[in-house]
Amino acid sequence: MEYNIIQILLVGIVAFIAGIDQFNFLESLYQPIVVGPVVGAILGDLQTGLVVGGAYQLMTIGNMPVGGAQPPNAVIGGIMATVFAVTSNLEIEVALGLAVPFALIGQYAVTLIFTIMSPLMAKADQAAIKADGAAIVKLNYFAMGMLGLFFAIVCVLGLVGGSAVGNTLSNLSQEYTWFMNGLSAAGGMMRYVGFATLLRIMLSNDSWGIYFAGFAAATIIGSIDGLSGPCLILVAFIGVAIAINEFQTSIRIKSNLKIAGNGGEEDGI
Repeated sequence: MEYNIIQILLVGIVAFIAGIDQFNFLESLYQPIVVGPVVGAILGDLQTGLVVGGAYQLMTIGNMPVGGAQPPNAVIGGIMATVFAVTSNLEIEVALGLAVPFALIGQYAVTLIFTIMSPLMAKADQAAIKADGAAIVKLNYFAMGMLGLFFAIVCVLGLVGGSAVGNTLSNLSQEYTWFMNGLSAAGGMMRYVGFATLLRIMLSNDSWGIYFAGFAAATIIGSIDGLSGPCLILVAFIGVAIAINEFQTSIRIKSNLKIAGNGGEEDGI
């Protein structure tokens, strides 16, 4: 399938915006179920884009970054799966498989960009001390530009070069395993640091019971063959049920305190 310069530019723009949205805008524009139909429409096949986007969304629905550890990148993977399915008339499963090397390269690249940006945060701290908001804004725009530009370049190369680029990137990742293993090791360590930071901020003494209950539920559900796939979703439903119960209980307690005349005008957070 031949593409014109307008289609190539539009795919690059979509990848650029989605890459920034994944870590900055947070409007869910980067989700495969969103970018798939958009890229499909640009390439002239909205229906295939919707099907591929939905399939890739299901593949990555349980993936989430923890701290600095990144899963295979859903933005690049979703866009390239759509590109392969539309432009090469491939089966959905084959297109998803060809997109995996791109998602893995995106995973390594995001970890690398985050590593590069880490020492620059000291400059942001210095700018904050000096009340130099413009410098902080420039640092954020620089990071956003790096992310968006990388996403756009990879997706445009994939669109122009097709599966050959995917095979080349896969071979490079195998040839330079020492570099990829280094990034993987760094990401592996960062996930525990990130999780510890989250616990330090969020976990209170009253929540330890819920934490261990969730861990036990995940272990039990994950050991059942038929439920191991949607394990995270099921545990999330349990968490939502507990949260709703805690919220309703808190509302009832506050209402009773007000009726008893012990409540103030503001309850705080």
